[in-house]
Amino acid sequence: MSAEPRIKGWCPGAWRPMATGDGLLVRVRPRLGQLSRAQMLALCEAAENFGSGLIELTSRANFQLRGVTDTSWPSLMAFLVEHQLVSSDTEAERQPQLMLAPHWQAGDDSPTIASLLQARGSELAAMPGKVGIAIDAGKAPVLCDSAADFRIERSMEGGLLVRADGHGLGTAVSDAEAAVEQLIRLTHWFVESGGWDSGRMRRHKAPLPDWAPADTPPAPLGAKLAIGSHPAGQVVGMPFGRATAATLRDLVAPASVTAVQVTPWRRLLVKQRLGQADTAPAVDGLIRHNSDPRLLMDACPGAPYCEQASVATQPLAERLSDLKNSSVHLSGCSKGCARRTPADVCLVGQAGRFNLIVNGSADSTPVKTDLTESDVIAYLESLGAL
Repeated sequence: MSAEPRIKGWCPGAWRPMATGDGLLVRVRPRLGQLSRAQMLALCEAAENFGSGLIELTSRANFQLRGVTDTSWPSLMAFLVEHQLVSSDTEAERQPQLMLAPHWQAGDDSPTIASLLQARGSELAAMPGKVGIAIDAGKAPVLCDSAADFRIERSMEGGLLVRADGHGLGTAVSDAEAAVEQLIRLTHWFVESGGWDSGRMRRHKAPLPDWAPADTPPAPLGAKLAIGSHPAGQVVGMPFGRATAATLRDLVAPASVTAVQVTPWRRLLVKQRLGQADTAPAVDGLIRHNSDPRLLMDACPGAPYCEQASVATQPLAERLSDLKNSSVHLSGCSKGCARRTPADVCLVGQAGRFNLIVNGSADSTPVKTDLTESDVIAYLESLGAL
């Protein structure tokens, strides 16, 4: 294993899977951020029949199937297309990733804008593979901490605005159609002003064009979906963003379930028929309480799932779930894929051991190096953190 992990510069898809330590990683982007109950059941079947049975929920609100082989992938793709989990158009997923604010309802601006943008997807500029778009047009934006390069949000005055990542203010627009038009135009400006060299909008130093003034503040930040009862159903958490297909099948087994909305926060909104929102049974293997410390933890798949990780992250993450009121980031390598922002405690794999960082990110300077899993536990206990 190389000392420096490789940054691939693109995200896996379904038609373009990524080779990892446990096979091919196949990513499914739910249309409008939602799968019907039938589609969710089909996804579980696909994970078991063509992969390892593990399903992950990413920070971009996509599902991932792990353990797919070169032999099983063609049959998997036929199955996903048949159940409308993936488009038969191999070019469709080359468009930028689209993330919707969760808990939208039919007729809201967010799904309306997303549908308009998808219909005009071919007009977007060809951009680097990690570029993404957030449609966050509810009463208050909730995706500000989630990775996106261009955002359509609600303004302080209640209208719509289009904002480029890295800029605190955006450009006011008159309606959904104008928002989509402005966003498409911004993607072309991004490319024409050197966006391919920058890679992401937040690293792009070119001044915004005159026709996109950053002069309109977005509405105050809204709250993430809380675990528990919701007017539309139930919100549950996936520990460290993963669960078995069997667990998720049990979650949507009740006939009262109509759909599942995804979030970038490792949480699922399980929508149920009106008046039946409290009929869902408890399912082992999922987070059911907002006090669960795993909600403050970010852990990448680690070894053996990722070929670039030198340590297993998931077992240690479980052992650290008693860490007192602290945010925790466990990364199998120095890339730090699971978390963009600093954490109170950050553990980074290097050559089969852990480096310990306090109040920093995976690329920060460690306070302790070359630690075994037991060393990590002992050191945190000595600080009174466990």
